[in-house]
Amino acid sequence: MLTAFTASLLLITISELGDKTFFIAVVLAMRHARRWVLAGVVSALAAMTILSVLMGQVVSFLPKAYLHYAEIALFFGFGVKLLYDASQMKAPAKAANANASQLCTTSEAEEEAAAVVAKAESRLKQATPIAIYLEAFTLTFLAEWGDRTQIATIALAASNNPIGVTIGAILGHTICAVIAVIGGCLIAGRISERMIVALGGVLFLIFGTVAWWEGV
Repeated sequence: MLTAFTASLLLITISELGDKTFFIAVVLAMRHARRWVLAGVVSALAAMTILSVLMGQVVSFLPKAYLHYAEIALFFGFGVKLLYDASQMKAPAKAANANASQLCTTSEAEEEAAAVVAKAESRLKQATPIAIYLEAFTLTFLAEWGDRTQIATIALAASNNPIGVTIGAILGHTICAVIAVIGGCLIAGRISERMIVALGGVLFLIFGTVAWWEGV
């Protein structure tokens, strides 16, 4: 259980920093009450984690050998892809005279998050607490669906203790959500997306290597 907890905690925390869902939380926290944004984001990520773990438990009924090699291929695939993405990234140019309503950098993930939030905000009639919560929940849940962290959670849950994976993943998501909501633009502007992506790639390669070394 401890191994599953540690693996999911590290994987989720590193992968989610600077991800699209991270910046959705940043943008929403700059527009609305932070406590409702945080509640919506964490609830969505917790729900997605539980759903992913359940999916992993269903997948676990497949032959162990298939699961083992699929897990190795998945981790190595994500690792190589992330390292390649990091190698293609360039340092973003700093915009002059940026105001508090703008994002601190102009990474692709931030631009996508800002566009998603802007579209949702155009349909928001009144910023009541429940409306803010539902907006944060819905945007985060949809952004996380099919994300590499969801797929990684399914893979971990298929071959590790589901309770450990669930607790570790939810804690990792919560840590990132708190950083995004409380730190907001100040922290986002100091996050090197290239470094985070590269670190995530290395971490996926390490997990793939460990899975290969442990065998079926």
